[in-house]
Amino acid sequence: MVETAYELARERLGACGLHCGKCYAYTDGDMPVLSSQLANSLGNFEVYARRFVELVGDPVFLKYPDFRDFLGYLAEGKCEEFPCDHTGFDEHLYRRYVSINERMKEIGVEAYYEEVKNQPRY
Repeated sequence: MVETAYELARERLGACGLHCGKCYAYTDGDMPVLSSQLANSLGNFEVYARRFVELVGDPVFLKYPDFRDFLGYLAEGKCEEFPCDHTGFDEHLYRRYVSINERMKEIGVEAYYEEVKNQPRY
């Protein structure tokens, strides 16, 4: 079933106008979903990462356990409730929030979603 732009906008835009679907904490968002897919694709790569340190001589592979832990953290997601009230707006984010809401008022929620859906959140 293909969701309409309106349905996607309602599902992924918070009342504040931020695209929650791009937030690392949004359980069904891009970061948790893609991180989980990458973790699954890597499978048992840790064994090979240790070998590559010796075979290739590149110490970057020593960092793989930290990367795997970070990837696991992102894959979990954190915001079960949506929209959440964990914005923690500072002055910069508050100005962004006002700007976003002005843009949505100008062009409409669906058009705004289309405008931002492929942009990174951060």
